[in-house]
Amino acid sequence: MNKTVLVVAAHTDDEALGCGGTIARHVAEGDTVYAVFLADGVTSRPDATSEELGQRNAAAEKAHKILGITRVYMLGFPDNRMDRVPLLDIVQNLEAVVGEVKPEVVYTHHYGDLNIDHRITHQAALTACRPVPGSSIKEIYAFEVLSATEWNNPSLNPFMPNAFVDISEHLEKKMEALAAYGLEMREAPHSRSLINARRFAELRGSSIGVGAAEAMMAVRVIF
Repeated sequence: MNKTVLVVAAHTDDEALGCGGTIARHVAEGDTVYAVFLADGVTSRPDATSEELGQRNAAAEKAHKILGITRVYMLGFPDNRMDRVPLLDIVQNLEAVVGEVKPEVVYTHHYGDLNIDHRITHQAALTACRPVPGSSIKEIYAFEVLSATEWNNPSLNPFMPNAFVDISEHLEKKMEALAAYGLEMREAPHSRSLINARRFAELRGSSIGVGAAEAMMAVRVIF
């Protein structure tokens, strides 16, 4: 039976970094994938312009076509300032998307990420996806994002994967989507480089005996 999947991410490019191969695999297997982005990803930068935001959005549109995402929702909260927005406002906007999409599987950020928007997105996602009677949601997973998950203090909510998605056949789709975000990627040996993203997927794969994988933390799984 085909599934409906919702990716809840803070910024465009987080979806490709954290679960791009997983998205591509879901689509290849006939599932329908939606994505919602809470913040714009640009306006916190010094001298940010509307042109930069337009470039970011254009890159996202290209990446989403590559991955096969059916529809995208942009909530438009302030970049890297989501801690200044009442959590209730974020949750209510996200609840509207969850209510419309009615996903069975949800992917979102790890709560221990360095980026404040990632942490708030995780909290908002769990609140909007709480297990009330009649909820469609059966699975929630937290993904890791290069240059955010591994950069935080390791003693604070470390990322400890207990679920892995074999993306061996979908790694190239992930890399294509990341290449679409060329302006957001960095040169090696930066953590968020194309070279490192490939190596990291291969490393995660080797830990479970496959060519490439994305690691997750299972937050809630209902059988």
